Amino acid sequence: MSSPEIASLSWGHMKVKGCSTTYKDCKVWPGGSRTWDWREAGTNHSPGVQPADLEEVVRKGVKTVVIGRGMSEALQVPPSTVDYLKKNGIDVLVLQTEKAVAEYNALAAQGVRVGGVFHSTC
Repeated sequence: MSSPEIASLSWGHMKVKGCSTTYKDCKVWPGGSRTWDWREAGTNHSPGVQPADLEEVVRKGVKTVVIGRGMSEALQVPPSTVDYLKKNGIDVLVLQTEKAVAEYNALAAQGVRVGGVFHSTC
């Protein structure tokens, strides 16, 4: 199962190829995607992305996770979150969201088992 392409990104809107839903923030993994609801893990811009935000993506057997910090990089990613991924043997890229989506799509096109979490506003 391959990682789906992110078909479009604009402020507050993301579309994943093969999915009719428009996301504000989303999680993607080989074979699927869904809304990233920050309330599930109590996530906020600071301290930022928590390991709990990534557990579902990690369970999908990804080799790489791309984290999109927002258009203005307002979303923080604490070292503990990066450490969580590395301890699970997963490569991690933390980038501004437009760059993150481009990197994610490039990896997906190469057949890498890549997953991601993307914030499409600030």
